[in-house]
Amino acid sequence: MLRTPTGGAGHGTAPSGDTLLSIGAVLGRLRVEFPEVTMSKIRFLEAEGLVEPRRTSSGYRKFGPQDVERLTQVLRMQRDHYLPLKAIREHLDALGRGERAPLPS
Repeated sequence: MLRTPTGGAGHGTAPSGDTLLSIGAVLGRLRVEFPEVTMSKIRFLEAEGLVEPRRTSSGYRKFGPQDVERLTQVLRMQRDHYLPLKAIREHLDALGRGERAPLPS
């Protein structure tokens, strides 16, 4: 089920001067720490509003360093703390607003 992003990641978080990566390049970076991650998982996390990469005029995803870091945080919270996506989104949104946001237990 596709969800409308609810905030936190912004609309393409990479500033225009940053190097942008394809989904395949992002997958290669993430697999170093998360060997089980797939392109489908990255697309799912985007559909859930946890990351919002830029899009080219032809619709290809382009991820900036902040997007890759956010994906890394999401995957770590899932793996290390067994948190549901809703709790992860709320935590990251609070951090984005500058609030102190301890991880839910």
